[in-house]
Amino acid sequence: MKIVFMGTPGFAVAALQKLVENGKASNIEIAGVITSVDKPAGRGRKLQKSAVKQYAESQNLKVLQPTNLKNETFLAELKSLQADLFVVVAFRMLPAVVFEMPPKGTFNLHASLLPKYRGAAPINWAIINGEKETGVTTFFIEQQIDTGKIIHQQKVAIESNETAGTLHDKLMELGANLIFKTVNDIANENITITEQDHSQATQKAPKIFKDDCKIDWNNSTQKIDQFIRGLSPYPAAFTFLNELQLKIYEAETEIENHGLESGKYLSDNKSYLKFATKNGFIVVKQLQLQGKKQMDIKAFLNGYQLEV
Repeated sequence: MKIVFMGTPGFAVAALQKLVENGKASNIEIAGVITSVDKPAGRGRKLQKSAVKQYAESQNLKVLQPTNLKNETFLAELKSLQADLFVVVAFRMLPAVVFEMPPKGTFNLHASLLPKYRGAAPINWAIINGEKETGVTTFFIEQQIDTGKIIHQQKVAIESNETAGTLHDKLMELGANLIFKTVNDIANENITITEQDHSQATQKAPKIFKDDCKIDWNNSTQKIDQFIRGLSPYPAAFTFLNELQLKIYEAETEIENHGLESGKYLSDNKSYLKFATKNGFIVVKQLQLQGKKQMDIKAFLNGYQLEV
């Protein structure tokens, strides 16, 4: 089974590594790796290789970085790899001329239990919406994004203190194992594909922009807690403190009746800072003030005196 792997961020590296490290025993060969072009990053704006490219080069794998997936030169080179199957993890939308190329098809890994949470940010939205479970899905790619026939799914519980970061890591490992199982089952012609029930695609997972991350203190304590955890560590929920943006990475909840206006804060300038919600408080534990480093609440209050 010759495979072309397509992916860019660290989330995809775990799956590629699983295929590389276990491939020989299962007669799997990585014919090539497709990833994003190097991009400038950091203060020096030096070109940065994607996480997938860095790993692929460490394993001496052939790497292609097309800017245009319909470019004739790229398509010819891709076809010359003579892959049986394309595997996609956290890459970009593929044109039909690409995903229809391999004889055994092209499948994708999605970090949700499709058809729930189709879109770019399924991990974040599952926590923000208070889901109790999520999972990973492998499915054959079709023209409409995240709508193809399901190959395999695996569930995982979302813990009460789960953040987008911890769930990301769980699903990364779960997904790597499911990718390996899916490749083997396709190679052995041991799969039963299932049509998605499109009527169940009620929860969406659109891309999250900066303006979407502002905390609405008029919501319930529980909803705000889910919102903070669902955006931690990236892109991070924020509010304003004395006109400076304050990102909140970790918080605890207090359910309490009070007469304070939602969004008002209480602090002793020593050990705690908490914001009023409509039915309690969000007690901040880890934060970052605009222009400063991320720190715990005691370190913050030690260097920043609030008007009590």
